[in-house]
Amino acid sequence: MYRCFLGAFLALGLLQANAQKKESHEFYVGTLTFDANSKGIYKYTLDDNGKFESLGIVAETDSPSYLAFSDDKKFLVSANMDKNWGNGKVESFSITDKGLVSVSKSQTDKIPCHVSIRNNYVLISNYNGGNTELFKLDASGKLSDVLATEQHEGKGVTDRQEAPHAHSAWFKPNSDTVISVDLGTNHLWFSKLDEAGNSLKPLKCKNLEMAEGAGPRHLAFHPLKSDVLYVLNELDNTVSLVKNVKKGKYKVVSSISTLPKDFAGKNTAADIHISKDAKFLYTSNRGDNNSLAIFKIDETTGALTLVGIEPTKGQVPRNFSISPTGDYIIVANKKTNNLVSFKRDKATGKLSFVDEIEAPTPTCVLFYN
Repeated sequence: MYRCFLGAFLALGLLQANAQKKESHEFYVGTLTFDANSKGIYKYTLDDNGKFESLGIVAETDSPSYLAFSDDKKFLVSANMDKNWGNGKVESFSITDKGLVSVSKSQTDKIPCHVSIRNNYVLISNYNGGNTELFKLDASGKLSDVLATEQHEGKGVTDRQEAPHAHSAWFKPNSDTVISVDLGTNHLWFSKLDEAGNSLKPLKCKNLEMAEGAGPRHLAFHPLKSDVLYVLNELDNTVSLVKNVKKGKYKVVSSISTLPKDFAGKNTAADIHISKDAKFLYTSNRGDNNSLAIFKIDETTGALTLVGIEPTKGQVPRNFSISPTGDYIIVANKKTNNLVSFKRDKATGKLSFVDEIEAPTPTCVLFYN
């Protein structure tokens, strides 16, 4: 009788302990190190209540402004800006229990500002170089030298569009298509990743022009519709719905502002992400309206409807990320040196503040698990 009671008591205690145990998600933060405020890449956790914990610096390196993982998550790659706005570097790290261990560095063109990876191919977007460069990781995480360069040509109509300024490049899901977003030329540029030749080959539909002065910056692919993507335009603060209307031919279907109707200040849009269930899209606003714009996605047409504007409790939200469970959004406020977590209502898409923590000049949030 006593043994039965003791066993039940211990089992109950174990259940209670497990119920109280908090799950947490690890994430890395890229930063700018132009002053003494930051020294490189930092690591944090977010628990299941949306609370932060800092794990400190995990790699000292120069201005790792944007981060990406290899497909197997054994390696992390950073796009490293030069403080004098000259040629930068792309750097690879091995992910270990003790931190990030630098494996290799390769030189890039001027002001690398974005990195994406698939099948160990690495795309680097060089803002002042006005081009997209292709690299490759080997099995040990070592980076190749530049394998190919897609140089953009042209200019737009604003003072920020006096020359090509490649701002990001993306591998289209389940495709060999690469889409590069150039703020300066005001175009999306389309190419094919030729793995046999380690090259980028322009597609027949070479580029797509956005609205005059739009200044495209980043994009997000619809999670459920392979023919739909959304382009965030930095200069005119809009999101454009773009569709592949027939094989290899893309069209801007519509655009919607990221700002409230009565807004009259200065602002530039920065980042864009879609919830995994494809119900909501979010963008960040920097300037006099430091906020996240919340859009509902029409499940049939893909059209967007603005449902809310949430202040980010900091200045210059350059980047943000949705947690792996979809429960939270973390915003990186670059100018005010803080990370902020918001609880996400999955039914309405709206956000509510949970926690904030100091972070030195944060520019990129990348969840590991």
